Amino acid sequence: MNIAIVGFDTEGKATYEFLSAQGHELTICDQKTDLVLPENTTSQLGEGYLDDLDRFDRIVRTAGLHPAKILEKNPDVLDKITSHINLFFENTPTKNIIGITGTKGKGTTSTLVAKILEASGKDVKLGGNIGVPPLTFLDRLTDQSWVVLELSSFQLIDLRESPHIAAVLMIVPEHLNWHEDMEEYIAAKQQLFIHQSPDDIAIYFDGNEDSLSVADASEGQLIPYFSEPGAVIQDNVIQIDDNTICHMDELKLLGAHNLQNVCAAVTTTWQVTHDTKAMKQVLTSFTGLPHRLEFVRELDGIKYYDDSFGTTPETAIVAIESFEQPKVVILGGSDKGASFEALADSVIKHAVRAVIYIGATGPAIADILRKKGYTNLHEGGSTMDSIVTAARNVAQPGDVILLSTGCASFGLFNDYKDRGNQFIEAVKQLN
Repeated sequence: MNIAIVGFDTEGKATYEFLSAQGHELTICDQKTDLVLPENTTSQLGEGYLDDLDRFDRIVRTAGLHPAKILEKNPDVLDKITSHINLFFENTPTKNIIGITGTKGKGTTSTLVAKILEASGKDVKLGGNIGVPPLTFLDRLTDQSWVVLELSSFQLIDLRESPHIAAVLMIVPEHLNWHEDMEEYIAAKQQLFIHQSPDDIAIYFDGNEDSLSVADASEGQLIPYFSEPGAVIQDNVIQIDDNTICHMDELKLLGAHNLQNVCAAVTTTWQVTHDTKAMKQVLTSFTGLPHRLEFVRELDGIKYYDDSFGTTPETAIVAIESFEQPKVVILGGSDKGASFEALADSVIKHAVRAVIYIGATGPAIADILRKKGYTNLHEGGSTMDSIVTAARNVAQPGDVILLSTGCASFGLFNDYKDRGNQFIEAVKQLN
């Protein structure tokens, strides 16, 4: 088969290896011209990388490329467009697949689910948006394996199959610079559920109408969390079906939002195993993923936290509300079309001593805060060293310095990982 791999990133490379081993004729299409490609590979690079794709039998798009971009130049190829995730569903030997989506928290929840299933004795693989393309572990799966997939709206927008168990966390506006509008964003999330049968399971966050609307696309059994029959918190105890899992004060994860993630993970794994010992073991030992409210160090009575993964105003609000002590918060970055009004209100309400504003959106955030009467604003500059120095100069002993920008990283940094890693390195260099 003559196949175009459009986008030669992490997913694209894994797709290439998988399809190459099957003997297909492959062409790598990418807008970058300086890629290191496999030997003797046909390529179509640069400005015309999307030209004449109708000559291929299949077009495997990278997750970050909207199908509409392909269709703009190739209007008759809709039925040919597929993705890495679709290829995985077509070829996996196991039906024991759990898909997890949401605006934020899906990486933490997916990791908790995988760890709980592993602790209960299951053969488990974790992949998807979390950074592991699932085709890379396809040859290690059996029909008894369990696969946990963290899935973004980019990966879901053209999904053609749904997993046996699907869970959707809180939904708030995000990626509106990629999606046409909020309706398309929700419709993309619904693809995780829309192909389910009545024998499948759809789990959703009971405190969010958009989460319910996403799960309601399923024909399967709808199960909420944060309300029964899913996992709930009563008297500071996490429980499900009258079974106590653990006490809240035993959790290592910071923030009220992580209580939602924990309850989502318990509700999801409860559909597979009732091993409460495994659940408690994982929930009371897991400290979180990198760049999610990650403690970096304490210096001169000031604690530094990296929450670079948070790229929406809603995630910055959650991070701010996770600490009772005074905070110096670093806000701003590239623009994803979000509103900062609620974020400004949270800054004023929740003991934020000062705001260090950065990036393209920083001045707009500062203007909103000034209009609301908040004045302790400081420009962070264009390097992480200057940003951290600005934060340290206004912080006092007992404060938290929090990198939780509420924005994407582009412009100043390569991605949220680069931003977080630079923050960690700059903080560690302080003396």
